[in-house]
Amino acid sequence: MFTHVMIGSNDLEQAKRFYDATFAALGGTPGKMDARGRLIYDHDGGRLMITKPINGEPATAANGGTIGIGAASPDHVLAWHEAGTTHGGTAIESPPAERPNGSFVAYLRDPDGNKLTARTKPAN
Repeated sequence: MFTHVMIGSNDLEQAKRFYDATFAALGGTPGKMDARGRLIYDHDGGRLMITKPINGEPATAANGGTIGIGAASPDHVLAWHEAGTTHGGTAIESPPAERPNGSFVAYLRDPDGNKLTARTKPAN
């Protein structure tokens, strides 16, 4: 259904450090800057794009929004969480843990305040 997710950043260099580290923890590759100045991450058929807002206003995080990123294993979720907190992200909500449906989940805010989750597929 979705072709990509686009989020804003006020500091693309800082965003690149954060997202390069978190995607590497999941087995992904570093982002690439396109001709329009947007960071692009392709991983497992999905695309995350990060840009400075085109209207020139500061980027702000979505209130109530969360971007979910699939992970192959609980170890990948833990590595993603560690990479994120090491590279400017903030741990939020509960510590990384298994949920009642069997998925293993962790939450972070990126350096711009966007809420992210990495999770494995549910057991059911």
